Amino acid sequence: MASILQPSKAAAVNPLKSSQPLGAAFAYLGVEGAVPLFHGSQGCTSFALVLFVRHFKETIPLQTTAMDEIATILGGADHLEEAILNLKSRTKPKLIGLCTTALVETRGEDFAGDLAAIKARRATELAGTEVVLAQTPDFDGAIEEGWARAVTAMIEGIADRAPGRRRERDRVNILPGWHLTVADIEHLRAMVEAFGLDPVILPDVSGSLDGTVPDRWIPTTYGGTPIDDIRTLGDARHTIAIGEHMRAPAARLAELTGVDYSLFRDLTGLKAVDRFVMLLSELSGRPVPAGIRRRRAQAQDALLDGHFHFGGKRIAIAAEPDHLYALATFFTGLGADIHAAVTTTGHSKILERIPCDSVQVGDLGDLERLAEGADLIVTHSHGRQAAERLGLPLMRVGFPVFDRLGSQHLLSVGYQGLRDLIFRTSNIFQEARREPVPADLDPFRNREHDDHDRRSTPAAREH
Repeated sequence: MASILQPSKAAAVNPLKSSQPLGAAFAYLGVEGAVPLFHGSQGCTSFALVLFVRHFKETIPLQTTAMDEIATILGGADHLEEAILNLKSRTKPKLIGLCTTALVETRGEDFAGDLAAIKARRATELAGTEVVLAQTPDFDGAIEEGWARAVTAMIEGIADRAPGRRRERDRVNILPGWHLTVADIEHLRAMVEAFGLDPVILPDVSGSLDGTVPDRWIPTTYGGTPIDDIRTLGDARHTIAIGEHMRAPAARLAELTGVDYSLFRDLTGLKAVDRFVMLLSELSGRPVPAGIRRRRAQAQDALLDGHFHFGGKRIAIAAEPDHLYALATFFTGLGADIHAAVTTTGHSKILERIPCDSVQVGDLGDLERLAEGADLIVTHSHGRQAAERLGLPLMRVGFPVFDRLGSQHLLSVGYQGLRDLIFRTSNIFQEARREPVPADLDPFRNREHDDHDRRSTPAAREH
């Protein structure tokens, strides 16, 4: 069991994590016709918007209540009401997803009470638009917590609360973790549908952040989970949650609607995917399709071909807890060692299961310090300077990835994702390997260099 090392520095040198409000906005962006709304200053929204745009290279419909100095002191309920009504009249969204920030959280406002009063007072104007609230202070947690709280808020605010309602035998709810890419979600949908099941995915960023260019400008998200599907989540036969941080939303849905759930901590390793496939077979009553069996055979062959490149390699990883767990188990499963593990928050129980001696809660400065002697650094694009200073290859994962194209279309789940991840990582190892040159094989040249090094030491000069 890994020990969790809490941060000891007074400030982050090179921040690893992104904030809770950003994580909540990310989840809202996976809903059709949605607009995330930051309750706070414009600066908080601008910073998140820059990260989203750089990562996805898309237009992001992110709005703010634009709190000023007076509203910060006197309270922001008026700003919140004005922002909601402006969004409703100008963009006509199907969902306004409210995320609080540190500015208003520190003041200690009654957000739930304010929102309930606004919805009651403005019921006619807000008809046809769902407004949900996720309390996500910047000073606590990270993307994982924000994403999970937003999903829970949508379940509590939109899903019909009718335990024991009629179940649709072939309907399955999928609650993906924040770290699943557009390609991952599309692949999961295809796997579920291969068994004749009907998946409802919440949030579904594969419909809204997949790079599609709509034929007209749309001020909200242009795809994602329909509101009606969220409302009828209780009609499903079963819920599948992916990532430890999705346990709370799945449990809340089960509490409200009576739909049982299964939790998968990751869907990258062979055993985890096998368990996922067998669950789908059990739910559908169908045998595993030939195409999925074929992809499993390809993944087995990739494991055989790739393990030669992984054995004994020392890996330094910095990521959110669930993503860190998935990556660490992937590398150790192929014979590599986790040389350093750094994460964003110590709240997650999954950290104790990470296959290494200790996990440091910290920043990319900690990663650079701990990664000395590693063979590979695995983190997002902000780790590129540390990798360059250490002279190590960098495998870009997570959020944000802004110096490479196509990060949202990289697959890492299922048998096919396992295969692709093995090939991708093996190629990085091969590219970083330095081939010997004839000069390296000359014993006299090496001896001359050794003698020169000995003569250059302080001890040699003193004599």
